[in-house]
Parts: sequence; C-alpha cells; structure tokens
Amino acid sequence: MKRFAAALAALAALAMTLAAHTAHAADMNAVNHAAQIASGVGAGTAVPSLGVGAVLQTLLGLVIVIAFVFGCAWLARKFGVAGTKRTGLVRVIGGASLGNKERVSVVEIGDTWLVLGAAPGNVRLLHTMPAGSAELKLDSTDASVAPGGQALQGSFGQRFRDALAGEANKRLQKFAGGSK
Repeated sequence: MKRFAAALAALAALAMTLAAHTAHAADMNAVNHAAQIASGVGAGTAVPSLGVGAVLQTLLGLVIVIAFVFGCAWLARKFGVAGTKRTGLVRVIGGASLGNKERVSVVEIGDTWLVLGAAPGNVRLLHTMPAGSAELKLDSTDASVAPGGQALQGSFGQRFRDALAGEANKRLQKFAGGSK
C-alpha cells in the first residue's frame, strides 16, 4: 500500500509539473505578445480567434489528464486496490436483506457456517452449523408443503390446473343451480 501511495504521489507531481510549465509558457506568451493579441481582437467580438498553439495546448492537457486517470487505474489494479476476487479465511455463502438497514448473512469460516445478523452499529451471531448442512436439508425436501403442514403432490402446473378446474366446476354448479 505504501508503494502504491508513493507511485501515485510521483505521478501526481509529474502531472502538476507539466501542467504548471505549459501554463507558465502560455502566460509568458500572452505578456510578450499582448499588443499583437489585442490587435487581433476586433471591436464587438466576444471570442478571440484560437490558434493552432492553443488547440495543441488544450489537447496536450487532455492527454495528460487521461493518461493520469489510466495510470491510477493501472496502479490500483497492480497493487490490488481494485475489487478483485480474493480467497481467504472468511467466505460469504449468501445473505438476505430484511429491511433498509438489516441483513442476515451466512459466512463460512473453516468447516463452520455462521449465521450473522447485521444492523447499523452491530453484528450478532444468530446460529452456527457445520458447513454444507443447509444444502443437504434443502435437497432432501423435494415436495412442497401446504400451509396445513401436509405435502402437496405433483408439479405446480398440475396443481394449478386442478385448482382452476375445481373453481370452474363450483361456479358452473352455482350458476346452473340458481337458474332453475
């Protein structure tokens, strides 16, 4: 990190030196040729004409700024400041947001999963379990569970068709029974 800061400072100093030198040269040019510049501006014109030198100076400044930005990005990537995927002691398995500021996360440390609750100002351990235990439990429950606690049979599409058919039969019977 210290090398990154030193390299960034050196790059910034170089850019400032180049910018100050070109600005100083432009100021001296304006002082030395003030009469010539003033005679080139006609009465009633708001913008003086731009010469090739002014355009080149602007482009050089733009190139320096763009090179500075790309240089900082390259240094950040080289020294690991950019967000790269790192492997370490702690690995986030998953999480869910519970509100604007509350979150539950599952974190793996070694062969243990920790269920953590995070809110502004604190993080609490909610539960611990062996790594991979929740995946085994989720895979073993293939059938959906109804609100009454009984397992539902068939796919969602099949259950939906059956429910629609039952509802249609009830309405048709009610309509047929009311017209007699």
